[in-house]
Amino acid sequence: MKKSEAKKALAGKSPAELKTELDALLKEQFGLRMQKATQQLADHSKLKSVRRGIARVRTLMHQKAAQS
Repeated sequence: MKKSEAKKALAGKSPAELKTELDALLKEQFGLRMQKATQQLADHSKLKSVRRGIARVRTLMHQKAAQS
């Protein structure tokens, strides 16, 4: 899936679905940080993409909250 398709898919979600998506991304980020600390992380670019995904979801949540 391309990034633009992923953004459109996120934009179509409800605030509750965005919250569950955010929780999943935060758990994934925690797991990646633990892998990095124990030097088991193979793909360091995954940390950057997860961090950006978290920011993307939080931005959408704030935008939807401001609209209502």
